[in-house]
Amino acid sequence: MATNKNCIVRISRYKNALTRLKSLGFVKVFSSNLADATGTSSAQVRKDFSLFGITGNKRGGYNIDDLVEQMNTIFGKHEVHKVIIVGFGNIGKALMSYKGFEKESIKIDAAFDIDSSKVDEDAEIPVYPFEKLEEYIEKNRIKLGVISVPDVAAQQVFEVMKKAGIKGVLNFAPINLGSSDEVVINNINLEMELENLIYYVIAAEKNKAQNIDDI
Repeated sequence: MATNKNCIVRISRYKNALTRLKSLGFVKVFSSNLADATGTSSAQVRKDFSLFGITGNKRGGYNIDDLVEQMNTIFGKHEVHKVIIVGFGNIGKALMSYKGFEKESIKIDAAFDIDSSKVDEDAEIPVYPFEKLEEYIEKNRIKLGVISVPDVAAQQVFEVMKKAGIKGVLNFAPINLGSSDEVVINNINLEMELENLIYYVIAAEKNKAQNIDDI
């Protein structure tokens, strides 16, 4: 089923909200609970659920465990998804050391780097030289990859990944990768995201100051 990205982001937020609500002792929830917890409307929650055939009872609401189970199916949580990282710098190291992936059925399988001083093939999560990337992807049938290399190298890394059979890429390099019908690409530009955040903070402060002046 093809859905827009915003819908998928909201479903993920609903799932996180359900985890929090369950920890507070909730067994069932209503669309209004999820709307309040995620900053959207009850109508939007119901519309998103309808896209995936998720239904509830107006009086009884939604059973949290049932909802989580259906969302786990949507996100493919019933099988482990192996991921490789190319670029063992600060971002790569941070991702490899993050312990929260396991509970989400995500396994960082290996990392790759052109710097021989970073290579450690005997580590718990091995770091291999870049030239082994294509062979490793093909041999282990890896479908997901993370790019955390400088912008000048990102497209080359992507082409190797695509050729080897990678189907989804999370790109942290500050450049938008060339589009591909074969590979799903999610570009994450941290610098741009921070610039946007700074803009909205400044705009909010200006708006607040303007309102005070108008009083």
